[in-house]
Amino acid sequence: MTRTAKIHRKTAETHISIQVDLDGRGESSVQTGMPFFDHMLAQLAKHGLFDLMVEAQGDLEVDYHHTVEDVGITLGEAFEKALGEKVGIQRYGSALVPLDEALVSVAVDLSGRPYLVYQAPQLSGTIGSFHTELVKEFFRAFATHVKANLHITVQYGENRHHIVEAMFKGVARALDQATAIDPRRSGIPSTKGKL
Repeated sequence: MTRTAKIHRKTAETHISIQVDLDGRGESSVQTGMPFFDHMLAQLAKHGLFDLMVEAQGDLEVDYHHTVEDVGITLGEAFEKALGEKVGIQRYGSALVPLDEALVSVAVDLSGRPYLVYQAPQLSGTIGSFHTELVKEFFRAFATHVKANLHITVQYGENRHHIVEAMFKGVARALDQATAIDPRRSGIPSTKGKL
């Protein structure tokens, strides 16, 4: 079974192309025009063992918001397509990830019911030219379009880069668990028979 997808999204503001292989080796090629965001998406691939290709062009001269959100939308759609009917997946995943002084917990349920809980009151300001408020926008767009219940909680931390990187690594690890095939499962992991 091949769990791959290619999604293209074009609007008046952005042009996004994403390829994902859920059963990859963590290899990535990411070009969004935002070096810090590229670094975070590479972390998602590396620590989730997803092969990921992202090419994004957007109106960065206006704001990074449109491109970050549209990458989240397109990546969520790519994961959703690659998961197919979700037969045999673990469905749930969680991770507790430290990065120096920062600690982030993540839990995900590939339930088909999108919801984001994002608790990061200490995260504000910029990392280089990247506004940290965009991290929530990315994860909201991703969770909505992969149709997942996603909880991200910053336990503590001071350095913005460390906090955000721990978030992306935590989401990667939780998604790796949730998307993994359990050989004991013969169907969809729900008593409803549908996710």
